[in-house]
Amino acid sequence: MTDLPEMPTARQRLLDPPLEYDQLREEQPIVRVRFPSGRDGWLVTRFEEGSQVFSDPRMSAFRPRHDIPAEEGTDASDASEGINPTFVMMDEPEHGTYRRLLSGRFTPKYIQRNLQPYIDRIVTEHFDEIERLGANGPVDLIEHLALPIPCLVICEILGVPYADRDGFHHATEVMMDVSKSRDERAQGGKWLIDYITELIAVKRADPDAEGLLADLIRTSQEEDSFLTDEDLISIGVLLLFAGHDTTMAMIGLSSLTLLTHPEQRRFVQDNPDKIGPAVEELLRYLTIVQFGLGRTAKEDLEIGGQQIAEGDLVVVAMPAANRDPRAFDNPEAPDFERKMTRHLAFGYGVHQCLGQNVARAELKTILPQLFTRFPGLRLATPVDEVEMDTHGTNYGVRKMMVTW
Repeated sequence: MTDLPEMPTARQRLLDPPLEYDQLREEQPIVRVRFPSGRDGWLVTRFEEGSQVFSDPRMSAFRPRHDIPAEEGTDASDASEGINPTFVMMDEPEHGTYRRLLSGRFTPKYIQRNLQPYIDRIVTEHFDEIERLGANGPVDLIEHLALPIPCLVICEILGVPYADRDGFHHATEVMMDVSKSRDERAQGGKWLIDYITELIAVKRADPDAEGLLADLIRTSQEEDSFLTDEDLISIGVLLLFAGHDTTMAMIGLSSLTLLTHPEQRRFVQDNPDKIGPAVEELLRYLTIVQFGLGRTAKEDLEIGGQQIAEGDLVVVAMPAANRDPRAFDNPEAPDFERKMTRHLAFGYGVHQCLGQNVARAELKTILPQLFTRFPGLRLATPVDEVEMDTHGTNYGVRKMMVTW
């Protein structure tokens, strides 16, 4: 099937997904394509059909990589960067068993009570530092806000020393950069595995160790525990890299959106009590998972009138689904007063992103204060000179100089 169209990946506009999605969504909402890995499968671009893929128990979360370009002599679709699959690649009931171990730390109630005061404090501290640095010229909002805040928060949750931030962030960048070779990505994964392995050993030796990792270690030592050392390492690695990279991307893109959309910026400034719906709209509008999320059919089934065979790879193009006019009026514009029931930015169904409420807490804290603390905030460069991350699994901003 060499004549299959390739999955669209190139963005023509700064804040919009590939324009080819518009035509596919109208004419071929479930279409057979060739993925960057060289593997073929189905690409889904509509909201309801994408929701079905994520929620149908006949679709397995265990799937091959589809976003890594193939290399001669290797099967990129099976690349894992050396990291064992975690609960995010498991189906029920195994998935739920693992997830229940973690979910208590990620509920809105727990975050509000135990994490929000910490978020409030570090955001204020970083705004103070940005103000100090800004007296001498433009400031990189990614380096001094979008990156450190999520790193501090995930370190606080897991019990990871913040001093190790540069190491784990660099390893994450390498591991998630689809433009790098398989060997390079594997080196990033190996760094994270070695780091978490050593940290677990340190925490295991300290009965007073704090954080989620320490709690998991204590759970693993209980007589009836099913947690293995490999489980601890895999979960630690997953939460460390996913817990900061995704939110960093959303903070950067959200800030850029508000800096380039005056009406939406004024709304945030004038209506801080409505920041919750505004954040949901930004999540829908931006949808950082730029290459979509896959599932594997466990049996023959039908989705949107299309026959899917057992073993087929099905990828939901989440940025396209979240711009589906069947689900959202005027989806190409960010509307902070939109009446929205749900979106697919965090996925859907039992595998919906575990850390979504942490990301919401950070965004709802940062965005209103950013423009009240710095009412004259503006880009210090032309918008087309803002450095974007087009090769990471998550679409984001690498560098964004601002002034006021």
